[in-house]
Amino acid sequence: MIGKTYTTVLGGRELSIETGRLAKLVSGSVTLRYGDTMLLVTAQAREEKSTLDFLPLTVEFEERHYAVGKIPGSFHRREGRPGERAILSARITDRQIRPLFPKGYRHETQVIITVLSADQQNLPDVLGPIGASAALSISDIPWGGPTACVRVGLVDGQYVLNPTTDQLTRSTLDLVVAGTRDAVMMVEAGAQVVDEETMVGAIEFAHAEMQGVLSLIEQMRAELGAPKFNILAEGDLAPDLVPELAEAARGAGLRDALLTVKKKERGTNLKALRDRIIQDRMIEGEVEGAEERIVALKAAFSKVEKQELRRLILEEDLRADGRNSRTVRPIWIEARPLPRAHGSAIFTRGETQVLGVATLGTERDEILVDDLTTEEGDKFLLHYNFPPYSTGEVKRMGGQSRREVGHGNLAKRAIRAVLPSFEEFPYVLRVVGEVLESNGSSSMATVCAGSLALMDAGVPLRAPVAGVAMGLVIEDGRYRILTDILGLEDALGDMDFKVCGTAEGVTALQMDIKVGGITPAIMREALAQAREARLHILGKMAEVLPAPRPELSPTAPRIVSLKINPELIGKVIGPGGKQIRELEAMGAQITVEEDGSVRIFSADGAAAEAVKVRIEGLTKTARVGEEYDGTVVKTAPFGAFVNLFPGQDGMLHISQMSEERISAVEDVLNVGDKLRVKIANVDDRGKIDLIRPELEGKIAPREPRAPRSGGDRDRGPRPPRRD
Repeated sequence: MIGKTYTTVLGGRELSIETGRLAKLVSGSVTLRYGDTMLLVTAQAREEKSTLDFLPLTVEFEERHYAVGKIPGSFHRREGRPGERAILSARITDRQIRPLFPKGYRHETQVIITVLSADQQNLPDVLGPIGASAALSISDIPWGGPTACVRVGLVDGQYVLNPTTDQLTRSTLDLVVAGTRDAVMMVEAGAQVVDEETMVGAIEFAHAEMQGVLSLIEQMRAELGAPKFNILAEGDLAPDLVPELAEAARGAGLRDALLTVKKKERGTNLKALRDRIIQDRMIEGEVEGAEERIVALKAAFSKVEKQELRRLILEEDLRADGRNSRTVRPIWIEARPLPRAHGSAIFTRGETQVLGVATLGTERDEILVDDLTTEEGDKFLLHYNFPPYSTGEVKRMGGQSRREVGHGNLAKRAIRAVLPSFEEFPYVLRVVGEVLESNGSSSMATVCAGSLALMDAGVPLRAPVAGVAMGLVIEDGRYRILTDILGLEDALGDMDFKVCGTAEGVTALQMDIKVGGITPAIMREALAQAREARLHILGKMAEVLPAPRPELSPTAPRIVSLKINPELIGKVIGPGGKQIRELEAMGAQITVEEDGSVRIFSADGAAAEAVKVRIEGLTKTARVGEEYDGTVVKTAPFGAFVNLFPGQDGMLHISQMSEERISAVEDVLNVGDKLRVKIANVDDRGKIDLIRPELEGKIAPREPRAPRSGGDRDRGPRPPRRD
């Protein structure tokens, strides 16, 4: 028999994992099916060890349009570079599996997830991590899994495991959790202001529900798993160097160097200390093996530096910049630093600084999201830019990195929860977070700066949003949670837990763990400490901008809305779009909906109002009894045609022009004359009969025109027929 299939029930639906039938030349290969969503996941590693000093792991999430029966819309009609959702899906898998590779593992490893079928209800992003866990578990690649990944929704106050796309539209929570048998490893969430206890409950629910998947993968590994290849353990080159260097570094002032407040000065002091210690341990005149010894000494010093920093935190509650574990760095904020932007703010926390800029646009500015789960427009955009100068480095600048996509998406989810609906505030919104300085938690500074920029523009947010990154140091049963971590603490600590929200609750989460996972008790404590910090930051924001400005920014464009009879939309569009082009030439953009909703967008408020008046004229409906100041536009033997408003004329019969009998219309009225008229009748074809209000009661009213066929319309005296 070709292939073997393992099944379990997850969220009330069958999850099957098959191996041995597809892609058999790769080290680990599985095919997942959940509903009609199917993924092929492969894992492969190079036999040769890389010379890189980090884990060379890449995860690719490949969306194939045939999975939903579509041909790609690109010029070449084939898939291009991954879209934003594919990048985010790849990051979910990467963050789950990366911490479980052995220390010192430097073999280039690639996990490829290919979506073969998508039913657009069972989302593939949480299936990819399950497939990666299964593929790695049965492969020969050293890895400390298995792990599993699930999504949790909150619908009508109840937790829902792996909600469908339809259920997610009604959910106030979109939480993705990955974990091992004993602990949670990765969390990512967007929420409609959910309290911390509900969030912890959802994480615990997810961890309990994923146990069946973990058992399934463990069974696969026991029955089909290949022997793992051996790797060179980290530190084998010079195991005696660390204790020796630790003693020397402490004696040479390592503590003082680590506790230097400024990042650049700290780096300079640590480098000088390291170079002195290494120089003291080099043999004068030795050439052979000198380079390898320097590399080993540098690696040993990095370990010493990490050990001492962690000791200071655990034993003395003292951090690199002198703070204790619960203190937020100093904050300063400036609102509206940019004179022409619609909204802007600078948010600085310690040595992390972000310029937030908000721009208001029309529906034409929305972005089309076209992936395997949806095809719709997104009216809120948030872009996070992380230039190399923000960390004092020189790097090649290219397209947006995966890190920038991920950080931007987190900030976007955090702020989206408090945005007004499009019906309340009919603008497409774009926020850009320009990271100017970065020493930890620039994505959280982007949340703060972006929220402030929107409020500065006059966007009526339901509440301000702030974010803070929490860290963790855990050893031998001891741990300490760190508020507002530095970049150094992110690199040398065990957790990066980003928490965003309002004063009422959480709107977004992202947690990455570098150890085997953390317990719900630690997570609950971290969320409580994060809330304390978030309220402090919101207080600092309120000192500068306590609420959205009551008026739109002077530089922001105005949108004027009105409602017209849907049957009159054609009059606004005009033949071939001629009329709407003329209207937009007045200095505005116009959108017309099928229900008759019209939005006029212009940087010039007067122009927007002028276009509104013109459209009202084009679509105005005349009613019996209304009076108008009209202009004669045409005369005929039987009467005069009077323009009442743009696009609408009425006929004043010759018998209604004067108390005296007249023989010709021109005896009383000529083209261009202005006069006051009143609507006496509107027939079933929309033809309007007029009277002069000052003559009403003085002359006999004219009988209304009776309904006639098109050939019997009242055209007045007919010219003689020509044979």
